[in-house]
Amino acid sequence: MKKALTILSGLLLTAAIFLSGCGGQKPASGSAGEGGGEKPAKKHILKVANYFATDHPQNVALREKFKKIVEEKSGGTLQVQIYDNSKLGAEKEFYDGVRNGTIELGVPGLIMQADIAKMAAGEWPFLFKDFAHAKKVFQGPIGEEMAGELESKHGVHPLAWSANGFRMFSSNRTIAGMDDFKGLRIRMPNIPNYIKLGQLLGANVTPMPISEVFTALEQKVVDGQDNPIATLKASGWYEVQSDVLESRHMFSPNIYIINAKLWNQLTADQQKIIEEAAKVSADYEWELLEKSYEDDKKFLLEKGIRFTEPDDAFKREMEAAVQPLYDEIYQEHPWAREMVEKIKAEAK
Repeated sequence: MKKALTILSGLLLTAAIFLSGCGGQKPASGSAGEGGGEKPAKKHILKVANYFATDHPQNVALREKFKKIVEEKSGGTLQVQIYDNSKLGAEKEFYDGVRNGTIELGVPGLIMQADIAKMAAGEWPFLFKDFAHAKKVFQGPIGEEMAGELESKHGVHPLAWSANGFRMFSSNRTIAGMDDFKGLRIRMPNIPNYIKLGQLLGANVTPMPISEVFTALEQKVVDGQDNPIATLKASGWYEVQSDVLESRHMFSPNIYIINAKLWNQLTADQQKIIEEAAKVSADYEWELLEKSYEDDKKFLLEKGIRFTEPDDAFKREMEAAVQPLYDEIYQEHPWAREMVEKIKAEAK
């Protein structure tokens, strides 16, 4: 009897140890692995490239929100390094870097619009009423539609839309009417819609990367450029310009992107952390940029910059001058007219 009890006790103890070994281990934090388990999170250094000056709202938001949130919430598995001011190349170079995986993340403008036509809609002229209108469009279904082909065509995963702002012309002389555009040498990005817009207004357009703008203005290779005034201030171009035309001829967004192959290698938790951090950072940047306009204008006025607000007649003339650009867009893209209508409807 004693022998039987001893054997039974041994069997029960063995079973308890076996069950404990099978069911008592906590899964590692990560995404689902083989057999329903979870793979551990690998460590990654995330380089984030952009072309904005260090003190621009884009980089303030990246430092104060994106970097902090990602590093804290990932428990050290994700480290963020911010490369501002074109340190990893001009926009095309760092965008290509994110595409091929040599750079993990970037915050470009719409450099990809030549290949992905719907992305261009974000910068069609005189389309947005104000910041609230633009934010509603880019952070809603229309923004999702615009960025819908980024991953399949270019291998980058979109994370969040941020703002560059309403573009205005700065120059070394006053632009008070359409005649003042004639002969004006304007730097614009090397993007077809930009170049066409400048030409339709009557300017001589010189495409060049943003990193070359200060020298070109200083050496009078060009007379002016177009960008939101936050960039005019942050990049120091006010030192070599005298005037700003508050034309608001175009709204420029930016977009947080990550290399798609890297994105698919991350755990579900890491993906969630990065996506949420990008949205928080982008929201903060929208807020900073909109609030900074009056402060930026005051700063530039104190530096001697003259501001010209176009009257209604001048605005109508500019809008009429660029209408052929829309005619070309509608002819080339059957979906474009509906896109414009949808965007305008969001202002109501």
